[in-house]
This record gives sequence, C-alpha cells and structure tokens, in this order.
Amino acid sequence: MKRSTLLHLRIPFSFFLLPIFLFAWAIQPEVSWSNFALVFIILHLLLYPASNVYNSYFDKDEESIGGLKRPPKVSREMYYYALLFDILAILFGGFFINFTFAIMLFVYGLASKAYSHPNIRLKKYAWWSWLIAGFFQGYFTFLMTYLGLHEVGLKQLFAAEIQIPALLSSIMLWGSYPMTQIYQHQEDAKRGDQTLSLQLGILGTFHFVAIAFSIATLAYFLYFQQYFEATTAFIYIAYLSPVLFFFGYWYWQTRKDRTAANFSNTMRLNLISAICLNLFFIYLAFMQPS
Repeated sequence: MKRSTLLHLRIPFSFFLLPIFLFAWAIQPEVSWSNFALVFIILHLLLYPASNVYNSYFDKDEESIGGLKRPPKVSREMYYYALLFDILAILFGGFFINFTFAIMLFVYGLASKAYSHPNIRLKKYAWWSWLIAGFFQGYFTFLMTYLGLHEVGLKQLFAAEIQIPALLSSIMLWGSYPMTQIYQHQEDAKRGDQTLSLQLGILGTFHFVAIAFSIATLAYFLYFQQYFEATTAFIYIAYLSPVLFFFGYWYWQTRKDRTAANFSNTMRLNLISAICLNLFFIYLAFMQPS
C-alpha cells in the first residue's frame, strides 16, 4: 500500500464518527465484548476508511479535507483498496455478526459512494447531500450498530426506545454537518459542488448551525430527561459546554476575520465535539444500574 493511500484512508478521522457507535451501545450496554470489538473494527477500521479513500479518489482535492491538511495526490490504487475494505467489512459482518448486518453495511457503502461518484455526485446538490449524509451517518448507522452489537432482528429496531435515539443521531448531524464544509468553499465552487455551507455563506453557516444545534440539544435534553434520570439531561449539557464555548469563540473570531473559518478551527471543533460526546456516552453506559 502506498503512503498516499494509507493517508487517504483517514483512519484517525473515524474518531469523529465514534459517538454514534457509543450512543447505540450506551442505551443498552449489556453486550458481549467480542461483538463490541468486531462491530467497532468493521465500522471504524474497514467501512469508514473505505468510504474516505473512495471519495478522495473521485474528489481529487488539492486543498485540505477532513483529517488531512495537505492531502497527497490520488492514485488508481486507492480505488481498489476502497473496494477491498468494503468487501472485507461485508464479509466479516456476514460471517461474524449476521446477514442483515452485512446487508446494511453494503447499503451504507452504496450511499457513501453516491456522495462523490461522478455519475451521481450527491455533493453537487446542497440539500439532498445534507439530508442523505445526515440520514445514513446518523439514523441508519445507529440502527446498523445497534443491530450488530445486540444481534437483534429488524423488527426489534422499530421499538420507540431505539427509534428515538436513532432519529436524534441524524438531527445532531443535520445540525452540525454544514460546519464541516465551511473551509472548502473555494474548492467546492471550483468543482461545481453546491454544498449547503457554500450556499449559506460563512456567517450563514454559523447561524444555521447555531439554530439547528440548539434544536438538537433541546431534543437530546428531553430524551435523556424522559428515558434516564432527570440529572442525566443536565449532565449532557455540562459535557457539551466546551463545544458551545469554542463555537461561540470561533464565531466571534470569524465575524472579525473571515479567514478564521479555516481547516484548523474546523478540526478543533470536530475534535472537541467528538471528545465531549464520546466521554458522555461512556459515562451514560457505565452509570446505568446493572
């Protein structure tokens, strides 16, 4: 494997997607550790890297992308490794978990490829790409993870106690997704990709995310208040407070200087958000009575 391919797999970037996995585990943490490890490996070391390297291959970005400040040039090898990692994820999912889990991995792979493939390229359509990416990375991934961790049937996934947090996962992603595009306006415009952040503009992206994220936070607060102890809802807000402080500080900086809406600050927000949410969901899993 070439070094450029390894970098474009962006395996460390999977840390930013870990909160969905931990949330699906935390609402019912009684799982076998072998399943926990297998689902984690399949998603974060195979499925997500396959999507990353596949989309990198077709995007051919010259400027910063998620997880890579200076992406190396793409090569044909990346395309084949994307398919290999996808196939391994599906085979491992089918062999070690169950057939339904494998099918869901396959569907997720197709959706992620549609984001950048030139024949479809959802990235060209601001609202469609926002809606579909948030749905598959949130709701769909939550259900896929829950099914894999607990080895339940599809019918059991339609229970309210599973559907509600799955929907919340998408609501949170819909609220924050445009922020991940804010530093790519020049690259996206040059390629003809009308991302939601590009259409909203720099300050418009901050305003949209502030409103959407506030709605998402309220929805999570009410969920934790209803399904867990009342104090859990307030503890969730406490864990999120570093995200809110940094977002406000970054907005203040950007109002003074638009160049503050850059790769480094975007990655800082992603990292703070991921750390805070991951820690909260770990807390949520272990605070529940056995």
